[in-house]
Amino acid sequence: MKFKQIDAQNQRVEQITTSHLVVGIDMAKETHVAQATNFRGVVVSKRHLSFTNSIEGFEKLSRWMSELQQKHRLKRLIIGMEPT
Repeated sequence: MKFKQIDAQNQRVEQITTSHLVVGIDMAKETHVAQATNFRGVVVSKRHLSFTNSIEGFEKLSRWMSELQQKHRLKRLIIGMEPT
């Protein structure tokens, strides 16, 4: 059973290409924190983004991700969040 889980995870990782922006989000009750990297895990933003758990906060996140995609010419996006 473990091999199937590892194979599935490896297949997902292999789908990340040079055209992906990868955003990891640390979720919390009121304020979330996001960090953006390229396909190799190299940070592409000058600093992380803190945003509130509100429509305005998620709009801020969306703008931030779009700006980074344009700046670094990345056409695809992967977002990961930790389960809390």
